[in-house]
Amino acid sequence: MHTQTFQVSTRERDQMIEVTDRVRQAVREAQVAEGTVVIYVPHTTAGITINENADPDVVHDMLKQLDLMVPWSQPFYRHTEGNSASHVKASMMGSSATILIRDTQLVLGTWQGVWFCEFDGPRTRNVHVAVTGV
Repeated sequence: MHTQTFQVSTRERDQMIEVTDRVRQAVREAQVAEGTVVIYVPHTTAGITINENADPDVVHDMLKQLDLMVPWSQPFYRHTEGNSASHVKASMMGSSATILIRDTQLVLGTWQGVWFCEFDGPRTRNVHVAVTGV
């Protein structure tokens, strides 16, 4: 197994940053032709998702919808740090994604990309990538 970690720096409280090329680079460096890659974020207020990477309005719409579903402040939040919404959004996105590797390439749909999701920024975050296969 080949592992590596890279950092993502965010500038906004809620932000999505495409990291597909960095995951592809990890796969190239691992020299794996057939296998899987796991992308993992070790943070409770950030996540990983796979979604469209062609139209920037998709990211805008996703962040706006998440804000509607999980507002920043609610009278029933009990977490004293004041970032309960960040924790909920991160759990909705998930902390990892797994992608197949075929013929040295990520098996993604035409418009799919890998997105790091920040919900408690701005911060510098770690993203771990583990590549397995032959």
